[in-house]
Amino acid sequence: MNILDTIVAKKKIEVIRDKRIRNISALEKEVLFKKETKSFSDFLLRKDKTGIIAEFKRKSPSRGIINVTSSVEEVTSNYVKYGASAISILTDEEFFGGSLNDLLKATDCEIPILRKDFIVDEYQVIESKAYGADIILLIAACLSKQDVKALAAVAKNIGLNVLLEIHSEEELEHISGEIDVTGINNRDLKTFKVDLKHSIELCKKIPADKIKISESGIDDPEMIRHLRKNGFSGFLMSEKFMKEKNPGEAFRDFVKMIN
Repeated sequence: MNILDTIVAKKKIEVIRDKRIRNISALEKEVLFKKETKSFSDFLLRKDKTGIIAEFKRKSPSRGIINVTSSVEEVTSNYVKYGASAISILTDEEFFGGSLNDLLKATDCEIPILRKDFIVDEYQVIESKAYGADIILLIAACLSKQDVKALAAVAKNIGLNVLLEIHSEEELEHISGEIDVTGINNRDLKTFKVDLKHSIELCKKIPADKIKISESGIDDPEMIRHLRKNGFSGFLMSEKFMKEKNPGEAFRDFVKMIN
């Protein structure tokens, strides 16, 4: 199996375990489940924001350890301070070193919070809302077209925003009315190879009225400007800032270069 298949197989086992520990009814009773969510689309389009979805990420299967010293609270507060449009929190533990507690620590932010994980079951959608997420990520590479539509419908029913991640032209079929934002991943999740030109070519095939973001492999201010000119409203940056000693300051300096 490739790394994506390995992660998804593990995730399905985790969901079975978690359902035994706490059922959906218990999740729906959590205080944060009733919290009003912030609009992902609105924040991406705000003129006083950068369009950047800045990520908190400790490690990855491709890079290994990235940053295990910076705190969620410090990093995310600086992301907000210096103009991020949203914050992405990795919650997968085994492969990315994250947790749902990281999500909880970021819920006081004034901007939308994305739970970034490998969602394969309705339970995880409910769980995301219970832990304070505003946005869930659905990855077309590990879900059928029908799965995406069903999971997105659950998310919309409880007020969550939905980000659909695609990588190929075939996955364009996964886009449905329930999707708020479409992200094009420059990194192939099966091989982890990055091709920055890929987003621009695929972007042309997405309906013009859909909000689009580019994901992964973005580390140059000029690339942000180029992507903006080619139809992108947002940019998910996962490792650029976290690999620095002070991610918040690194984000601040990057924003200065964009402006």
